[in-house]
Amino acid sequence: MPKGFDLARDLDRHWLRWTLLAWVAVVVFFIQQRWGPIHWLALADTDDNLRLAQVRAWMDGQGWYDLRQYRMDPPRGIDIHWSRIVDLPIAALIWFFGWFTTPAWAERLAVGFAPLLPLSITMAGIALVARRLIAPLAWPLAIVFLLGCGVTMRMFWPLRIDHHGWQLAALAVTVAGLADPRRARGGAVVGLASAFSLSIGLEMLPYCASAGAVIALRWVWDRGEARRMAAYAVTLGGGCAIGFAAFASTANYAMRCDALTPVWLSVMVVAGALLLALAAANPVNRAARLIASVVAGGVIVGGFALLFPQCLGRPEGVSEELARTWLSNVREAKPIYRHPFDTAFPIAVMPVIGLIGAIIASWRARGSERFVGWVAVALFTAFAGAMLLWQVRAAPAAQLLAVPGATALGWLLFPWLLSRRSVLVRVLGTAAAFLLVSGLFSGLVVRWMPVDRPDARAKMINRAGARCTSLPALATLNRVPPATFFTHVDLAPRLIVGTRHSGITGPYHRNGDAILDVHHAFQGSAAQFRQIARSHGATYLLICPNMAETTNYRARSPKGFYAQIVRGQVPAFLESVPLPRNSPYRLWRIR
Repeated sequence: MPKGFDLARDLDRHWLRWTLLAWVAVVVFFIQQRWGPIHWLALADTDDNLRLAQVRAWMDGQGWYDLRQYRMDPPRGIDIHWSRIVDLPIAALIWFFGWFTTPAWAERLAVGFAPLLPLSITMAGIALVARRLIAPLAWPLAIVFLLGCGVTMRMFWPLRIDHHGWQLAALAVTVAGLADPRRARGGAVVGLASAFSLSIGLEMLPYCASAGAVIALRWVWDRGEARRMAAYAVTLGGGCAIGFAAFASTANYAMRCDALTPVWLSVMVVAGALLLALAAANPVNRAARLIASVVAGGVIVGGFALLFPQCLGRPEGVSEELARTWLSNVREAKPIYRHPFDTAFPIAVMPVIGLIGAIIASWRARGSERFVGWVAVALFTAFAGAMLLWQVRAAPAAQLLAVPGATALGWLLFPWLLSRRSVLVRVLGTAAAFLLVSGLFSGLVVRWMPVDRPDARAKMINRAGARCTSLPALATLNRVPPATFFTHVDLAPRLIVGTRHSGITGPYHRNGDAILDVHHAFQGSAAQFRQIARSHGATYLLICPNMAETTNYRARSPKGFYAQIVRGQVPAFLESVPLPRNSPYRLWRIR
């Protein structure tokens, strides 16, 4: 080490450089750890598979504003409510790696590296929050705690190419903006991050709304926050308008409730205009500011309910039958208390710790400039924890938002333990406190406690799902000429990525009729299946016995079509197609 080098000073002065160095180390570790799945293009999630299919279609010439997936239910295709924002880095990486390797490997490397790009932004955002709210040198501890958030970090694993990582990055930047002491800059950062996230999708809409509410409340309390609110208002409304114009698909020009359509665009623009007007008026009296903000909120909510009553229920706009049959049974759409202990406990631990830490930090910061920032973090963390009681898909955001509070708790506790005279307390006490505050102890608890361990049936289902989505197994289907396969909803996205065949539909709510058709076909009679398959132009039937989705068919309709064919009761209109002996599938030609 150079003479006179001061590590603490360098970590403070060049914190961003060190953060990016830590990110590079994480990238190397993740790529090495996940090289096998990268090699086999093992996109396990349906959304990741469809995202790659969308990128391929765009790079092959499909229109920028046309996001229909034409290899599902051809020739009309199925409607996908996404935007092209997340497609851009994937396509750019494919193009870049294509200069050095084969097209197949360029694609593999692209989907391996793409999810790690938003991780750099997330790490920098969390480090910045720690510097602003805790201490200039607290950021390394925050990054360590972030890396221990298992559910959050899975969103950045290689091959997790869907939008979740980018929206988490926007959320981290949002928190950093809320903690920014420079008001105009902080407000602009929050507005731009929210607009970026909403232009990708509405998954983070509740958090974007919460950030706006925090900014409005800060203005109610402190008249000097008008600059922050004005900057936020302009960037939110303007950013959403730009995002809509540049990235909204043609289908999203309809008055839908599940994406940044004219419905939500109008809400964001009006909300921005009202907040800008309030900031410009900026009444001196606090009560007047409170009344004005309540009136503005009432105008937004009342106008939304009056103009867009179709959006007051489920934003997906699905039928009751589809909600009952499919959407309500999606695992991530269930509240945390309906999940097994080995899933729920590790998810819940970090948000609880983070909330405790944020409350303590808020109390200690009272009277200082950091107090408002900590209150915002505490409210955000509490809101995210409450979201878990609605849907467990809030888990990645809840863990991410818990990191600042947990870091503050560790920053307070660890020095105290390390200053104790007892070696036992300094060593074992600090180690135990680290496991506790970081939430890492939850993994040990789950490992040691024999609760909700997978039984033989669960292992069989998991094994079937893994085998049927493997690239080598899918490759055996290419011995059949390109055709439309009638197959399971959750298998179809993987089918179109791993083979040259087309499917009927994937788990995408805008295509509710097609999803119900698949369920009706497998759970109804053989004649009904044949009629539905013909209506979709399917010429082959492909099943993966014991895949998770198929257990629902058998449970709901023990005498239905699917239950019959797995028992060997195959109707005459199905002609068996030979497959390799070890194939996990069963394939028939529909005559």
